[in-house]
Amino acid sequence: MSEIAIIVLAAGKGSRMKSAMPKVMHRVAGRSLLGHVLHAARPLGVAEAVIVVGPDMDEVAVEARTVFPGARTAVQRERLGTAHAVSTARDLLSGFKGTVLVLYGDGPLISSETLNSLVRMAGAGPVVLGFEAKDPTGYGRLLLDDGGHVVDIREDVDASPVERMIRLSNSGVIALSAPLLWQLLPGIGNSNAKGEYYLTDIVALAASSGIPFRLAICDEGEVAGVNDRVQLAAVEATLQDRFRRHHMLSGVTMTAPETVYFSADTEIGQDVSIGPHVVFGPAVRIETGAEILAFSHIEGAQIAAGARIGPYARLRPGTQIGVNAHVGNFVEMKQATLGNGAKANHLSYIGDAAVGARANVGAGTITCNYDGFEKHRTDIGADVFIGSNTALVAPVKVGDGASVAAGSVVTRDVPEGALAISRPALELRLGWAQRLRQIRMSRKSAMKKG
Repeated sequence: MSEIAIIVLAAGKGSRMKSAMPKVMHRVAGRSLLGHVLHAARPLGVAEAVIVVGPDMDEVAVEARTVFPGARTAVQRERLGTAHAVSTARDLLSGFKGTVLVLYGDGPLISSETLNSLVRMAGAGPVVLGFEAKDPTGYGRLLLDDGGHVVDIREDVDASPVERMIRLSNSGVIALSAPLLWQLLPGIGNSNAKGEYYLTDIVALAASSGIPFRLAICDEGEVAGVNDRVQLAAVEATLQDRFRRHHMLSGVTMTAPETVYFSADTEIGQDVSIGPHVVFGPAVRIETGAEILAFSHIEGAQIAAGARIGPYARLRPGTQIGVNAHVGNFVEMKQATLGNGAKANHLSYIGDAAVGARANVGAGTITCNYDGFEKHRTDIGADVFIGSNTALVAPVKVGDGASVAAGSVVTRDVPEGALAISRPALELRLGWAQRLRQIRMSRKSAMKKG
């Protein structure tokens, strides 16, 4: 194949989204709409990436560079149609002679396989991507000649009653050589119902020049766009169904898959078990044989083989769980590591901390990592026992093999093998409970009589 450049149209404000955010920045499955499109294109070996944005859309450019560091942006200052949008990228692709693939930033379901097939076909001439619509209302219709080539695309508002009966519809995605694109683009006019410069008119121009477009077909759902939040939710549902199926076919067990939510980049090894109502945010990796119990929320975390998480655990960004470690009920971790075989089974917060191998963190333990101005670290060594209801006031270290008695407030380092106890002495007053009970009962009886 020749070199590939992509032009992604992403200038839409998305007024129907009712949002100050550019439409392509809305997120599904932990990734922006634009991010999904760019990730689908990345396996193609893209040489040039140009994102067409509107004025004051700097965040779109930043988002694009998270996938393609060399991505450049062209600003469409007036919204005069899709052909006009593509023309804004011409100067940035000056000298490029390969295949240009035109994509849309609000179409997150497009697959790498479809795009790869499209650009391979483009090696022999221009290609348009179409689909058979269940209800073609609103779509441009693909008009074919007797040889099956696409010779025109009729927008819905400009179509005749007979043309509106055609179900073969235009996705908007095309692939063609850069020289042909820039040769044909200036010939596109705006004599249509909307007075816009339609990129779709390039098909008729090519056909009139004896270079008809060939047709590639994909599933309708793959080119679904997002124009409002109802469609955003529908795309989310489609992606989640894809991810659930993918992970289960890859060796992951889910007891209630319809309740589990993934991010697009979630990585899960074989023989992992996931309970009901688990949510995975971005940047999660789970190794072979781990178990994630119900109602856990995990993001930005690495979970090693054989670890057991939950139920009701929350792992926040920067968390690393070691081999066969346990994180239990209502335990929250952030920017923290739990060593191999270590346990934090109940009602604890471990933040900005390192817990060594085989250590046991008792119920109600808190690493007090924030002093109101700065974060501080807690380091807990290997084979340490932390008793229940302990407060570890960072910065503090507990050495290997040390123990901290339940109810302690640890404000200075505990040496290896030491026992730390920090709590008031227990005072016993014999008989006082019985006397107090009698006094209180007498007062209560007197109040009733009064």
